[in-house]
Amino acid sequence: MKFQYFVASRWRNRDQVLELVKKLRNKGKTVYCFFESSIVANRINNNPEEEMKLFEKLDWQNDQFVKEVFKNDMEAEKKSEQFIMLLPAGKSVHIEAGVAYGLGKKCILIGEQREAESLYQIFSEYYPTIDDFITSLK
Repeated sequence: MKFQYFVASRWRNRDQVLELVKKLRNKGKTVYCFFESSIVANRINNNPEEEMKLFEKLDWQNDQFVKEVFKNDMEAEKKSEQFIMLLPAGKSVHIEAGVAYGLGKKCILIGEQREAESLYQIFSEYYPTIDDFITSLK
């Protein structure tokens, strides 16, 4: 399946990610959301902070869950037309943004970025809020 948007953010930002995904779909857009991938979906209702603490303790090189999350996300990112980074975002999301840029995807930033970051020049569009972005869609 192809996606118009790949939404990336930190697990701790779950509620805002799901809000963005819902609003995009209400506009008729196709969206990949890592919370909905088969390997992660059974954990979506758990407390995001607790779930992230458990994830951070896993052996990132050998744990099968970590490998499956990586595989699913990379495949979906390749099949997506555009990449959205919803702030706040952690290290993995920043790596995904670099991958998207390297793949020639249009990169969109949503959220307040207060400090200068030269590599944020990869983002061709910036919106301070989810609603600002949604309003810009045709």
